[in-house]
Amino acid sequence: MVDKEAILWEQKENGRIVCNACYRRCQIPEGSHGFCYVRKNMGGRLYLSSYGKLAAMQIDPIEKKPFNHFHPGTYVFTVGTVSCNWHCLFCQNHSISKETEVYGEDVMPEELPGLAEAQDCQGVGFSYNEPTIFIEYVIDAAREAHKAGKYTVFVTNGYATEEAVMAIKGFVDAVVVDYKGSGEQVFQRRQTMTVSAEPIKQTLLELKSQGIHTELTDLIIPQVGEDLNEARKLCRWLYDNLGPDIPLQFTSFHPDYKLLNLPDTPYELLLKHHDIAKEIGLNYVYVGNVPGNPYSHTYCPGCKEVAINRYGFTITGWNLDERYNCKNCGYRIPITGQRARDFHCRDIEALYIPKIK
Repeated sequence: MVDKEAILWEQKENGRIVCNACYRRCQIPEGSHGFCYVRKNMGGRLYLSSYGKLAAMQIDPIEKKPFNHFHPGTYVFTVGTVSCNWHCLFCQNHSISKETEVYGEDVMPEELPGLAEAQDCQGVGFSYNEPTIFIEYVIDAAREAHKAGKYTVFVTNGYATEEAVMAIKGFVDAVVVDYKGSGEQVFQRRQTMTVSAEPIKQTLLELKSQGIHTELTDLIIPQVGEDLNEARKLCRWLYDNLGPDIPLQFTSFHPDYKLLNLPDTPYELLLKHHDIAKEIGLNYVYVGNVPGNPYSHTYCPGCKEVAINRYGFTITGWNLDERYNCKNCGYRIPITGQRARDFHCRDIEALYIPKIK
């Protein structure tokens, strides 16, 4: 692969370039790179050095992304590259997200739909590291996926620019925005190396404006990212700005990378967050990474019965008609896309490319 000329940048004085892909808007001198290492100023132009270099490829159920209201029960061929625009101390994908040297398997955008088809995947996804930093590949690969009849999804920390959200419109069908610690400011600064979570709200508003299907997660980390007042503020903002039907999942933390000293998130703490969101009025609130818990199901706001039953990432019961109306009371559950023809459990198959020395 060769370096790909980037989009979303502008020239400044003294040979500097401003990268406008993510909210950091790095000012990059000639011969250097942004915070993410993969967007580089070469000869006064911005290039993406990780274009077509995939460091991760995996077959996932769509519910693992996690989407609970988008093409239920389908499978998605998900890819990622190296590096990131955050520096989370708890990253479960730190083996690739903290890498500063570009490596991976060469896969051109036009090859990706064929790989997805060969693995019986209905969609193509971009995840594991932050897709915004390789947005050029995302757009090209998503275009090819659409030609092949595949849907496309994008899992992000939300630290994007308005220009980036506008750029993926028409190419990316659905987005999961991953909050961490409910976006509390001290947490953001100490644990993710970002100034604040305010840019994420602007991304959410822009996603809404562009009509892109959006769902959210909030990773609850014991001791450092568990503040119930911050969760209440976030849920109130979501209700007021995105409406009661925005799907929200509170997910359990497990020790990883540099936070190995912390315990798994207690289930009781996740329930407290769930209850706050429901009290505020959000209709679709989930608890994730706790297989078998009753809040992995979708409940009908009309009759309060289970509309979609899940165990882990697998759908085990379906109580909706072909238009996604509750069979008990007729309430319309907001779901985008086509459900799987049949629901079945399948092993998650992963291929992480070893680093090239």
